Amino acid sequence: MNYDEAMIFFKKLTKFGWNPGLQRIQKLMSLLDNPEKKLKVIHIGGTNGKGSTSAMVASILQEAGYRVGLFTSPHLHSYTERIQINRVQIEKERLAQLLNTIKPYMEQMVADGYEHPTEFEVYTAMALLYFAQEKVDFAVIEVGLGGLIDSTNVVDPLVAVITNVGMDHMDYLGSTIQEITRVKAGIIKPGCKVVTAVDNREALEIIKEVCQKNKVELIQVGKDIKYDVKSMTPEGTVFDFCGLNQTLTDLKTSLLGYHQAVNGATAVTAILALAYFGLKIPLEAVRRGLTKTVWAARLEVISQNPMILLDAAHNVDGAVSLKHALKHIFKYKKLILVIGMLADKERHKVMEALGPLAHTVIVTKPNNPRATNWQSMAEVASKYTSQVFVEEKIEGAVEKGLTLIEKDDLLCITGSIYMVADARAYLMSKKGINKGK
Repeated sequence: MNYDEAMIFFKKLTKFGWNPGLQRIQKLMSLLDNPEKKLKVIHIGGTNGKGSTSAMVASILQEAGYRVGLFTSPHLHSYTERIQINRVQIEKERLAQLLNTIKPYMEQMVADGYEHPTEFEVYTAMALLYFAQEKVDFAVIEVGLGGLIDSTNVVDPLVAVITNVGMDHMDYLGSTIQEITRVKAGIIKPGCKVVTAVDNREALEIIKEVCQKNKVELIQVGKDIKYDVKSMTPEGTVFDFCGLNQTLTDLKTSLLGYHQAVNGATAVTAILALAYFGLKIPLEAVRRGLTKTVWAARLEVISQNPMILLDAAHNVDGAVSLKHALKHIFKYKKLILVIGMLADKERHKVMEALGPLAHTVIVTKPNNPRATNWQSMAEVASKYTSQVFVEEKIEGAVEKGLTLIEKDDLLCITGSIYMVADARAYLMSKKGINKGK
């Protein structure tokens, strides 16, 4: 298969959906001679912020001179974004080559009576095989969904990170915070160090329980680690850090928002925790790595004139973080909100968070089968403003926002990552948009 044929193959794999369990990925890994066992892994899960935290950790390690693999999901524009080494995406030809390597083993599994691996399981296998072949010094692996039975959980990490726990993916993970936490805490293994910024008492008790069971140390950001936000501007977030016998002042990340200070403190803690394994990272690399971290579509200012903000706030906690940023970082006369969310998200609660800030709301449909009854957000939005529009096509919704925005207004595009990705691609292709900061 070439790259285009590989993409067609991946689309066919989506028919297997999300199929919980590790038996398929474990079998596939064993057939590939267990590449995951050749890697030093930092495994990062959580409801929100796990992607940003992963990017920060990888960036710091790279600035320390290491060769660093980074596996994240989902992607914005291309599958190659998911697998990177030192900020360089995997080449399309190499991706196809990896799939050609793995495909016969998938066929062998099915012939032996195993279920066919899912799309995400295959992609996880490709990433781990690629990192092992390239002999990376570290692999930073973001959890796909949950933790316990997520396909990335074949790794044995040096450091396991749980950024936070919120009510999301309840159809898969459970209906209570305790149930969801127990699934996310499944990445905790004997012999690792555990870092968390979870502040929910019930969730924290579960994490402590799992740590005790595995006889591992828990490092709590907010308790063992102190951080203090110094400033938040459209140019970045500055914070102080104190913990693990280190005090670092005026750390700056280009990522925006109070929550990115929390993610930054969590990433720094994960880096410093490597010292328990004899791996000391220079503090100057910590500073440079945070500054150089880029994570698209998360409070991303894609244009200054007009002012356009993209944020994949796809659940309630994400919407609350976006609300905080809109109130405390950005200055504007009117907020024009373009939003589209999947049906399995708490749309009403998201709109309750963002609706009161908006002068105008434009509801659109993400390009995803789970975007059923997408117009329902317009009914909720009408409680907060009379300026509500419905545009099924994402490009039409963006254009509507661009026609309504005036000097000193802010156009914010948020919701499903699928919708925000399509909006971002459309804006990047447009002339007359002043891209970037």
